[in-house]
Amino acid sequence: MPELSHIDPRSATLLVMDYQVDTLTRFMTAAQSAGAIACVPDLIATARDAGMMVIHVVVAFRPGHPEVSPRNPLFSWAKANGIAAAGTEGAAIHPAAAAREGEPIVVKHRLSPFVGTDLETLLRANGIDTLVLAGVYTSGVVLSTVRHAGDLDYRLVVVRDCCADPDAELHAMLLDNVIPKQAAVVTMADLAAALLGKPS
Repeated sequence: MPELSHIDPRSATLLVMDYQVDTLTRFMTAAQSAGAIACVPDLIATARDAGMMVIHVVVAFRPGHPEVSPRNPLFSWAKANGIAAAGTEGAAIHPAAAAREGEPIVVKHRLSPFVGTDLETLLRANGIDTLVLAGVYTSGVVLSTVRHAGDLDYRLVVVRDCCADPDAELHAMLLDNVIPKQAAVVTMADLAAALLGKPS
């Protein structure tokens, strides 16, 4: 299981994934999303202060959701219910995770931020080999990104404080048993220590 030691911010990127109004407020209770909402401003500030690149990932569709295949049950449901339409309030990045001017925003149409986007081009162009992940939901974008990025040989760090899921039991099982096979699962304090080169 991967362990966390020093992180070089020059070759690392923080991916803040699906921190959108609907994902945090419409499909989870306030209690379920409170921890992630409280954590993410400090996480982003920590990354910025260390000089780490910050990339925001959102899921959004054109009017009518033309990117959605009828063979995709998850996003077919989103299409039928008008979820994640670009430009709507629900699809907007939550204020807690607001992007700073100049920070890339990657728009995706599937769970993985690598599918059909320019994310890998951004990472390769900036010499990135380490991804620090925070996202909503743990069972969706976080798991999908770990699987995809792991197969691309990125070093992976998941900040558990800044992940959330409507299913608390599944959330815990993934972070405790599944994701650690490919990623170091850490707290905010662990991450801050690694950026300073100190043992956590």
